[in-house]
Amino acid sequence: MSWQAYVDTSLVATGNIDKAAIFNTEGTSVWASSSGFTVAPAEIKAVVASFADTSDVKKVQSEGFHIAGEKFFTLKSDDRSLYGKKGKEGVAIVKTQQAILVAHYPETVQPGVAANTVEQLADYLIGVGY
Repeated sequence: MSWQAYVDTSLVATGNIDKAAIFNTEGTSVWASSSGFTVAPAEIKAVVASFADTSDVKKVQSEGFHIAGEKFFTLKSDDRSLYGKKGKEGVAIVKTQQAILVAHYPETVQPGVAANTVEQLADYLIGVGY
């Protein structure tokens, strides 16, 4: 399956995600993206830094983060996942061995349902070596 198919079929087509992108783990290359969903280089760089941050209170936890020009407040941040919320919408970002999945969900979707959708794809990709 192509990277674009993962965005279109495994994420957006579920109805739990309305736009998504897949990057390499360094955040230097966009492998696939929903039309019009643009994550700036500085935004993905901050996401990559959050995965490496081992502080008791991570910078992303105290300051939040930006995706596609929107600021999100951090709900969860560890070495695999970063969840953020802005009003009733949010993002679920999950790192695999070789990719970072960035997924936005609309206010009509429960955060846990959206996060589960992204985490399941991440688990699958890890299982097949990505």
